Amino acid sequence: MRSSISPSPLFFLFVLLITAANLRTPITVTGPVLENISRTFSLSASEAGLLNFIPLLMFAVLAPCASWLGNRMGLEKALWIAVWLITLGSLWRIIGNETGLWLGTLTLSSGIAIANVLLPPLIKRDFTEHTAKYIGLYASTMAITASLASGTAVPLAQATPAGWTLSLGIWLVPALIALVAWLPPLKHARTPRPQPRSAHDVRLTSPWKSLLGWQVSLFMALQSMVFYTLITWFTPYAQANGFSQVAAGWLLFIYQVIAVAANLGCMVALKKQRDQRMIGFIASLAIFIGLAGLLLAPQLAALWLISAGLGAGASMVTCLALFSLRAANHQQASQLSGMAQCVGYGLAALGPLAFGVLHEIFASWNSALLALLGMTILQMVVAPLAGREKQIG
Repeated sequence: MRSSISPSPLFFLFVLLITAANLRTPITVTGPVLENISRTFSLSASEAGLLNFIPLLMFAVLAPCASWLGNRMGLEKALWIAVWLITLGSLWRIIGNETGLWLGTLTLSSGIAIANVLLPPLIKRDFTEHTAKYIGLYASTMAITASLASGTAVPLAQATPAGWTLSLGIWLVPALIALVAWLPPLKHARTPRPQPRSAHDVRLTSPWKSLLGWQVSLFMALQSMVFYTLITWFTPYAQANGFSQVAAGWLLFIYQVIAVAANLGCMVALKKQRDQRMIGFIASLAIFIGLAGLLLAPQLAALWLISAGLGAGASMVTCLALFSLRAANHQQASQLSGMAQCVGYGLAALGPLAFGVLHEIFASWNSALLALLGMTILQMVVAPLAGREKQIG
């Protein structure tokens, strides 16, 4: 095991986890207080929906650029820039005017997009022998902090006159810690220099030209689509079925906390299995069961969210691991990560929009949930293909 970031693997783990703590909270904290934000700035339903659409769109658009940036200037420097963007964007969102809200959302989404792509290849480069372990801890940290953001957003908004700005602003703290934590790694970082191509390098295939690359990308798209659609629409769905706004927020908290347990369990399973076919299929099936339960018996939402959370957590860890496991080296892992997140988040961004449109057209949640169930069936088909023990080459 070799770390170019720091002589201490423990310090690398701290830097990795504090960075991961900033990659979902700015998004998941918005949904539970979206109604409060809309009232403050008199946003229409369409404008409010854009606040959840913009991050996914930026993840998709900037993913290939992030891969190029990391290979061009070095993973450490690119990730520090990403944390800066997350910090500045989070600050602009709470300055009290609508311009800051939109500018901040665009900026922090850009930073998250870069970090999303570059953390998996960083792990593959410096900790190849422990890729599954570090990917699992990284995904678990994202899930833990995301769930805390969802669960505490409404209580914090109701606790003080600061309202929703406190709910969003409190997550500046881990961003500032991450900025400082990256300073020592930057001292050890070296700007990549062009290396002579070996015969092996020439044979490496671009993920964009590989069927396996597209299968991994589609798996990424489908699991992300379900996750972000539930995060966006569960609260109004739950309220329509008799739950309060606070109760809906805590149900989302349960959904994401359960995902943490799945992250850790999947991390162990990934180390023991030769391939990821069965893990991916079972995770997809759990999501299907959860969505079917919400459709048929919404009063048991907590039970169904546990199933969906187990599937979501396992799917995310599996997907992140595939970026490294299906690639021959960290450069190709960066390319695959960029492609999968470009395609994945591009398609996933359509999920919340399509869900809302179907709900509006049919004046019912059933049609929208049925469409989402169809996506989980497709995920069950794709998962074994992406999980084969094979590299792009």
